[in-house]
Amino acid sequence: MERILVGMSGGVDSSVAALLLKQQGFEVVGAYMKNWINEDNVIGHCPWMQDIDDARAVAEKIGIEFRVVNLMQDYRRLVVDYLLDGYTRGLTPNPDVMCNSRVKFGVFTEYARAEGFTALATGHYAQRVERGDHFALLEGADPNKDQSYFLALLSQSQLRDARFPIGHLLKPELRQIAADAALPTAQKKDSQGICFIGEVKMADFLTAYVPQHLGPIIRATDGKLLGQHRGLHYYTIGQRKGIGIPSNTDHEAYVVTGKRATDHALLVAFDGPQAPGLWTNECRVHSLSFIGDALTKPQRLECRVRYRDPRVVIDFIPGGDDTALVKFETPQRALASGQIMAFYQGPQLVGGAVFA
Repeated sequence: MERILVGMSGGVDSSVAALLLKQQGFEVVGAYMKNWINEDNVIGHCPWMQDIDDARAVAEKIGIEFRVVNLMQDYRRLVVDYLLDGYTRGLTPNPDVMCNSRVKFGVFTEYARAEGFTALATGHYAQRVERGDHFALLEGADPNKDQSYFLALLSQSQLRDARFPIGHLLKPELRQIAADAALPTAQKKDSQGICFIGEVKMADFLTAYVPQHLGPIIRATDGKLLGQHRGLHYYTIGQRKGIGIPSNTDHEAYVVTGKRATDHALLVAFDGPQAPGLWTNECRVHSLSFIGDALTKPQRLECRVRYRDPRVVIDFIPGGDDTALVKFETPQRALASGQIMAFYQGPQLVGGAVFA
């Protein structure tokens, strides 16, 4: 019999994941990953204590052992430092993707193995399918909740040890299962926060941990100085709100089109197809990662450039040194260095990379 450790976040998804595995006859233990507790007390509400209480209450309800696993040092080193370094350098990092590849299915899985577990289960909306001697990762059955994008940097060995018990469910079905079992989290709202700082806004987190570095706001079309920004890390490509400069008399709104490292300038232009740098037909990616065999020949794939974006058709042209050129069938808006691209063959996730 498999002995499975379930990562329980205190939410309804991981609660049902643990319940289903218990009902299927596995030996199940629940564990809360203690990653971040806002120990400096400099940013807003971080509900980790309530989440632990909720996860423990669910474990008691379904009759499984519950643990709290302290991964704070690993998390700070592998995710938080990556996040802060990226924003400091003007990039747009994705801590949720790194949380999965480096922590949940990295050090947390290593903990599970050391404790004698055969697999680690989470509440991700994704589907793991056995195909011969390897495993494939498919989108979750619920198109509104699919989370395969966040698993884009997993390896085959990580997927082999992973379980996704709720990936075949629609969210309303999952809520009904939780209600029928009278789980304490059945009506709990989904978390909207980043994976380690709870409900805290990213801007507040950056204010607390990244020094401000003022710089000019420059209109990209003619080089005109429009104002001053408070730090490039507060802005991302494609952003319209919160730039701090008004629209013109024709009600055209400015949009962020770039960041210039040489003079720490924030580049803006009026939003539209002519905004320089806002739309692109191709891009370079690096740090290629594949769930199965590496893609070494040019081929047609699909990709997601962001979590909520639909899959788009691309020509994938691998280069040297773990890089590739990606040509889009239709122009893409607001691609930012540091973001994650996920590669698909239909509903199957095949890997991911980082925008150069």
